Amino acid sequence: MSAPKAVNLLTNVARAAIALGAAGSALNASLFTVDGGHKAVLFDRFRGVLEETSGEGTHFLIPVLQYPYIFDVRTRPRSITSVTGTKDLQMVNLTLRVLSRPDPDQLPTIFKTLGVDYDERVLPSIGNEVLKAVVAQFNADQLLTERPHVSALVREALIKRAGDFNLLLDDVAITHLSYGAEFSRAVEQKQVAQQEAERSKFVVAKAEQERRAAIVRAEGESEAAKLISDATAGAGSGLIELRRIEASREIASTLSKSRNVVYLPSGNNMLFGLNPSFANN
Repeated sequence: MSAPKAVNLLTNVARAAIALGAAGSALNASLFTVDGGHKAVLFDRFRGVLEETSGEGTHFLIPVLQYPYIFDVRTRPRSITSVTGTKDLQMVNLTLRVLSRPDPDQLPTIFKTLGVDYDERVLPSIGNEVLKAVVAQFNADQLLTERPHVSALVREALIKRAGDFNLLLDDVAITHLSYGAEFSRAVEQKQVAQQEAERSKFVVAKAEQERRAAIVRAEGESEAAKLISDATAGAGSGLIELRRIEASREIASTLSKSRNVVYLPSGNNMLFGLNPSFANN
């Protein structure tokens, strides 16, 4: 093969390679892929944002004239923190957990009015707005005792407010609630005062029971004394003498059963009592 023919062959191969590369680049620029859980909005330089959206898969577009904007249409969590005042002018720290997603049928409108970062533009502002409006209807202590009701009101108001921006909320919940230092101290002092009041009530109730018991004992002793007095008046001193003899008998019986106990007679005849035969002599 002569040199001119070789040069022509290489030139043709280079032209074919350039053509194939250009065709491949053009084809690649004419395709875009949408991943699962996403949708695409096409922007046309002549017609603006197209009303039709592209779902999952590979799609065609006109290079240079059209450009795709990909939206994540899956539910995403977001936390909204707000410091707001209650009805009784107490400051409360609230954290709201929101599960949100864009309305798939309104993506062109969302893109035209809010842009791709729609959640950054909308959720923090409307979240704080709804929290302040709802919390202002309750006193600080009611936020704890009526928390499910407060959470339901926040959810209802926020879902309605997000609907104005074509956003769908799957769940709204209050995850954190805390008060300022002054209110926390006031609540603690109130709890201490309530405990002291309960303790005082217990002391008063105990004293009342003891007073009633003393009255019952006094009445019983008075009744017993009256019965003894009546019995003595009716039977004379014989009853008292009988009780004295019975008590002496019980004492003697107890002493006789105890060890190391010696009975010594009273008076000057103690030694005679110890030896009866000596005393008789």
